[in-house]
Amino acid sequence: MSGPAEGASAPPWGVPVRGNRWDELGDGRPEARRRVSVVVPYYRQQAELDRTLAALARQTWPAHLLEVVVVDDGSPEPPRVPPGVVVVRQEDRGFRLAAARNLGARTATGDLLCFLDADTAPEPGYVEALVRLPSLSPEVVTVGRRRHADFAGVDATAPVEVVGPAAELDEPAWLSRAYRDSDDLLRADDRSYRHVIGAVTACTRWLLDEVGGWDETFRAYGGEDWEWAHRAWAAGAVLAHVPDAVAWHDGPDWAGRDGDDEARQRRQNDETLTLARLVPVEGSRPRALRTGAVDVVVELGEEPAGAAAVLAVDGVLEALPGALVVVRDEVARLLAGDDRVVAAAPDPAGPAARVRVVLPRAVRVRDGAALVDAVAQVGVDDLGTVVLVDAGGAEVARVTARRAALRSRRWGRDDLFRTERRTAPGLEAVEGEPSLAAWFGGWDRPSP
Repeated sequence: MSGPAEGASAPPWGVPVRGNRWDELGDGRPEARRRVSVVVPYYRQQAELDRTLAALARQTWPAHLLEVVVVDDGSPEPPRVPPGVVVVRQEDRGFRLAAARNLGARTATGDLLCFLDADTAPEPGYVEALVRLPSLSPEVVTVGRRRHADFAGVDATAPVEVVGPAAELDEPAWLSRAYRDSDDLLRADDRSYRHVIGAVTACTRWLLDEVGGWDETFRAYGGEDWEWAHRAWAAGAVLAHVPDAVAWHDGPDWAGRDGDDEARQRRQNDETLTLARLVPVEGSRPRALRTGAVDVVVELGEEPAGAAAVLAVDGVLEALPGALVVVRDEVARLLAGDDRVVAAAPDPAGPAARVRVVLPRAVRVRDGAALVDAVAQVGVDDLGTVVLVDAGGAEVARVTARRAALRSRRWGRDDLFRTERRTAPGLEAVEGEPSLAAWFGGWDRPSP
């Protein structure tokens, strides 16, 4: 189930929202409640699992519409569960949380999927609160509020909404601040994936099929939920934090656990490097190093060829050094020394990159600021496309967020993201046969 999906199938129910405006759904409730499957990965945490399953048995969501699937990641002894709880098992081949979530999703029968860690016990209204938005609009990914408590010596059957506050530990300040500053992710952006915590997440089965499951190459703690959340965002998902969906984690946040600080930092660095290879957005990728992941794809239209195309590609890559540029075969042969330039027929669905830039004609990029700004801004809020025009009003570049393009195709609507037209004085069409010597040497550029 892992890996990005390129489809844009019609959603099975519900209504779309503009941009990330989950607030447009208001306080509405779905006309009919759907079947919910709660997927609980597990490894040698029987006491914690007992508390979580007891809490799931007390949910306000109707019991006949609630399925619990425990996924055993190869524990020496299988978990003990109450009647009615489904248990599936995968072989012990190290830490395989991503694979466990995928196995649980394949086993589950619900239209709505909640992912809850075995050591994280939900309050009674958790499921109902967390699945409300996906029930109304199936592109929504919700993340609940994970609070922390020391449950040592506390009866596993005790109401978690009572014993949790009595034994509460500190919540991570950075996460609380992020939710506050973004109005519970209403103002999400390309780095908001960092605020989607896999232990308290819900989405529709349809969206999971669209996006693909968790990347099973993650074989250590952390990171697999962020990679998935970024992939979902790029594929058009709406991110929402639901503070009323509270689940209590047994023990402190990862950063607050006892241990060697240097070892902890090395582990975090490993996670950062892994994510940098998969999530190439600014602020997550290295400042200059290239990781192989593609954030921006640039496509040249049918017209640019020869020296004009070389000049255009060179200018675009100066402005966007991490981009992948798709050109015609003859241009690719001219630029065969740069692996960022490839010859390929553009995918009708659009390449699997966050942003697609189309140059309908060869352009000279004297100043790439307008292009860089457009690439950074599309996909955030409700801005889906930026059309850059030269001083005469002719289009020189079209910059589109993949999430906007996919959302539009799914719903058959073009009003879910807006298109903005901007003048780009630093971009001008190449007329005739340009001088590459002048371009390379710099003497065709105006003096500062």
